[in-house]
Amino acid sequence: MKKYLLDMHTHTVASGHAYNTINEMAHAAARAGLELLGITEHSRSMPGTCHEFYFQNLKSACRNVEGVELCLGVELNIISYNGDVDMEESLLREMDVVIASIHNNIGYISGSEAENTNAIVEAIKNPLINIIGHPDDSRIPLNYEEIVAASGEYGTLLEINNSSLTPGSFRTDPEKNDIKILELCRQYHVPVIIGSDAHAEDKVGSHQYAMKLIEQTGFPEELLMNYYPERLKQYINKYNMR
Repeated sequence: MKKYLLDMHTHTVASGHAYNTINEMAHAAARAGLELLGITEHSRSMPGTCHEFYFQNLKSACRNVEGVELCLGVELNIISYNGDVDMEESLLREMDVVIASIHNNIGYISGSEAENTNAIVEAIKNPLINIIGHPDDSRIPLNYEEIVAASGEYGTLLEINNSSLTPGSFRTDPEKNDIKILELCRQYHVPVIIGSDAHAEDKVGSHQYAMKLIEQTGFPEELLMNYYPERLKQYINKYNMR
């Protein structure tokens, strides 16, 4: 099995409900043998998160700690059935990496399957969005055929979220939904990415529950971007917009 080399979905104290600093998360990534670390603070609809000034000032932060390359960006909230998000385009263009997620009842009220699917598909079409975070919660029903097709067409990665799969997760049916995503992505040869969604340093690079599903479904190694930092970069704003 190839070595897991990157984790693009983590949070620091700036997000308001996480527990470590950028440097502490980066050192944890180095200990885990990662080459690339994404730190994606929650955007403004999330209670307790950082002010927009934080995102405006990310240009001043270091991008390499102990040999780990950092991508500093945002986890957006999808806030409408049209795929609108809670950061203006001018600031979004400054982010190294952009994840967009539905957080139920945080700027978004779950609708019908068609409405929720349209919200995700329209976010996928946004060229400034790189990854769709944890599309795995049955409280927000989705048509996975449509979402996987859009992911393949527009080059926005779908995330298999290790935190969703961790015992005690508050999301509903993530294992069932992630298996469906993986089966469809394998069928249509669409790549995915595992994200730890770490909110503390000991979870950086955590992927054991996601990898269990990767193995269970026979998902091909070549479609799992965590093994391929250079291939992953073609999906990330930092490497394609400057």
